Amino acid sequence: MTTYSDSLADRFRWTISDTLTITRRELQHWRNRPGVLAFNWLFPVLMMAMFTGLLGGAIDVATEGSYVDFVMPGVFAMTMFFGLEGTMLAVSTDAASGVTDRFRSLPMSGLAVVAGRCVADMVNSVIGLAVVVMAGLLFGWRPDASGPAIAAAFALLLLLRFAVLWIGVFLGLKTKNKEAVSAVQVIVWPLLFLSSVFVDTATMPGWLGTIAAANPLSATATATRDLFGNPSLGGGSWFAENAFALAVAMPVLLVIVFLPLSAFTYRHLRR
Repeated sequence: MTTYSDSLADRFRWTISDTLTITRRELQHWRNRPGVLAFNWLFPVLMMAMFTGLLGGAIDVATEGSYVDFVMPGVFAMTMFFGLEGTMLAVSTDAASGVTDRFRSLPMSGLAVVAGRCVADMVNSVIGLAVVVMAGLLFGWRPDASGPAIAAAFALLLLLRFAVLWIGVFLGLKTKNKEAVSAVQVIVWPLLFLSSVFVDTATMPGWLGTIAAANPLSATATATRDLFGNPSLGGGSWFAENAFALAVAMPVLLVIVFLPLSAFTYRHLRR
């Protein structure tokens, strides 16, 4: 006779197995779109090169260091943020084409479908981050910190990606067509530029700088600059002084909000 604990253990085991199956499915799709993957990995490098060339000589980094040292942690945060679009588009495409409905009709965990997507996207993000780090090193970026501090910086970056990932899953399930996906993608750019990724928020008008400093991207960029030992501007604002705590708390809060919303939306998906 099967006990409740045995049943719970079996469900957990099958959830893990289903998650790995979905993850393998997503990774196998990489073979069919190597050009898209390469572009996604190299686009942040292009942005880094462009802003370094355009702003590198115009922006004065007040502390010791160069603009490359200042901007690279912001580019890392940007790379994690750009994953929103890929996750949202992939989830929306599966839902619109009926793939998600077929998954829901199978005797498999609904959580596994979403979790498998997340695992594959995190693998993709780690590769993308590694590409940008190597490009940054070629451009002259150098961290000036201990090994544990550097590891903590990368952990904060991946935490941001994990939070953004669940936003992408939720929006992908809610969007009804490609036009809606494109509209959401347009919003990504103002959120990116209204932050401390490329410039010091202290140089913005007071009210605008406050909004930019409150951006989760700014918190992660500032915190990672501190951990990498790179120039970190932003004056003595409350957001700058508490950047590390905010870089942890904001993504965790986003996960707490959007993970259950994604699960609920998946269970009640209607197309």
